[in-house]
Amino acid sequence: MSYKTAYDSVHFYLNDLGARVVAKTGIPTDRHHFGKIIHHSFKENPDFIMQIDGATGESETNGSALNRSVRCAVAFKTLGLQKGDVMVLMGPNHLELCIPHYAALYLGIMVAAVDTTLGVQELQDTFNVTRPNIIFCQSEKVPTIEEALKLAGLVSKIVTFDDGSQHTTFGELLKTADEDAVASFLPADFDPAETPAYLTSTSGTTGTPKAATLTHQNLFIGISYLWLMFTKFPTPTRMALVVSPLQWLSAGMQFLFSPILRVTRLQTSAAITPEHFVYLLNTYKPTYAVASPVFMSNMITNCTKLGFCDFSCLENVYLGGSVVTDELIDTVKTLIKSDQVFGLYGMSEAAGIVFQNDYPPPKGSSGCARGALEYRLVDPTTKKDVTEPKVPGELWIRGLQVFKGYYNNPEMTAETLTEDGWLKSGDIFYRDEYYHFYFVERLKSLLKYKNHQVSPVEIEMVIRRHPGVLDACVTGIPDKECGDLVVACVTRKTGSTVTAQEIKDIVKETLTDSKQLRGGVIFMKEFPLTSSSKINRKKVQELALTLERE
Repeated sequence: MSYKTAYDSVHFYLNDLGARVVAKTGIPTDRHHFGKIIHHSFKENPDFIMQIDGATGESETNGSALNRSVRCAVAFKTLGLQKGDVMVLMGPNHLELCIPHYAALYLGIMVAAVDTTLGVQELQDTFNVTRPNIIFCQSEKVPTIEEALKLAGLVSKIVTFDDGSQHTTFGELLKTADEDAVASFLPADFDPAETPAYLTSTSGTTGTPKAATLTHQNLFIGISYLWLMFTKFPTPTRMALVVSPLQWLSAGMQFLFSPILRVTRLQTSAAITPEHFVYLLNTYKPTYAVASPVFMSNMITNCTKLGFCDFSCLENVYLGGSVVTDELIDTVKTLIKSDQVFGLYGMSEAAGIVFQNDYPPPKGSSGCARGALEYRLVDPTTKKDVTEPKVPGELWIRGLQVFKGYYNNPEMTAETLTEDGWLKSGDIFYRDEYYHFYFVERLKSLLKYKNHQVSPVEIEMVIRRHPGVLDACVTGIPDKECGDLVVACVTRKTGSTVTAQEIKDIVKETLTDSKQLRGGVIFMKEFPLTSSSKINRKKVQELALTLERE
């Protein structure tokens, strides 16, 4: 097996593309201006099929997307929207979703993609942070949005992608565009290093909503490194499958770069059930996918029961968002008949991926350092740099892809970003002597049994070794004397009869006394998930307090 390392081909291509844009505008910084780069890419290749909705079979070319996004941008200007305003996007991944997204990038309007499942209180909290000027949504969501806006004391224009409310529809909005303005339209001039493109939700399930402010430059530099394993540009791969909603950067990466790299984006406006996933793979044969390990594990488990599923069409698969096991990577490699399967570590605050994956990577490694970032490991207690291999510390990073801070939240920004630009990841890593980095645990997820710090991830990795275990999530039960009693929540594989005692035994045989399952074992049919298919650890912890423990 040959050794493969990162290539600079994507940077050569993007530099070339950026030079063509700058030659037209005369503004050197436009090489990182997503609006101008995408607008130019649409015009260079108008017949290229840019996106497909796998639920309906509809597709759209660059030329069509150019026309509609320019009309949308002209309509925005007529409404008085301008650089620095905020647009909320709420909707499934249909063909309409990207059009206001691209229009906003042309004008320097901030894109805040929001989970479509949020209720009134959650939306009120989100709107209090983002304070949107315009909201795009499905008509069924209008009453919830109106109530949330009222409670937040905000007024925002609502546009619906479909009929069914008294508000302007997306189709009606596009018809308002002046034809002369459409014909003469040019994206706005602004500094991409300072102008936010995305307000990306980072609150997850652990606290009040936060929105990471990511500039055009942050995103352009950070996401470009995702393509370092490819050598041929444009079209490094034929078709990218998008399985995440737009509020997650794993989807945003594809929305931003598919027209630039000329990669057809396969998305779907339907829920991705195992049956639908099989249909997408067998019908469209996507070659590239980024997914969470929970999502991929569920698809593998359930799709194989449905008959033939052509996983082998996938040539490159990236897994991230939570811990990726070596077992899952090996399983996916076998299914797709390719060794190009990698676990990724990324952060919204770092505009995507933090480490670079060479091949073959050391087992369990999150990757090695990439040229766009500086790295430190810092002892969370002493705040001193960790300089020795295999000694854990909090990961700190610094570079052009690091975000500008949390929108409208200077206090949280000051806690996360140092004055000299270091981003505190909140994650514990160690490195080996060759500077490959290994994830240990989320700093805030560490449990404390008496005076011992306990890593849930370490215990989960041990429990997953049992042949009857599908997945595990470890949390803690508060105890006045001991701090946290460790409890394991477990899902069984189909047909498995694994017992609580077997789970306790495998932990006892492998790990020290402080990591034993004194809180017991809870068997669940399935874990509660976030909208990005991550295990919802907060809900698991809440359930652990009420469910029967063995």
